[in-house]
Amino acid sequence: MTNPNRNDNGLIILFNAAGVVIAYGMLALSLYMSPDVPLSTKGYWGIGILLLTLSLVNFVKLRFDVRLSEDRVTRLEEARNERILSEYVGGDDPKD
Repeated sequence: MTNPNRNDNGLIILFNAAGVVIAYGMLALSLYMSPDVPLSTKGYWGIGILLLTLSLVNFVKLRFDVRLSEDRVTRLEEARNERILSEYVGGDDPKD
């Protein structure tokens, strides 16, 4: 049976990882093949690219964590509202 709600995160992560590896490979090749740029400048470019990558990963993780936090708060509020409604409609006394 095919699950219509199947999560394809593994395939997406693999595709993005392959893209990152290809981009880094092409960038390394272009830095290696540039004859007019001194080695120290190539090193600074490489460090800059590494730091940019780390910053982008941290930014994406921060956005993901914020979204998860908002989703969790929304679910808690929905559960609380559902409990209040069920107590009101059912006429049950709240239990401590």
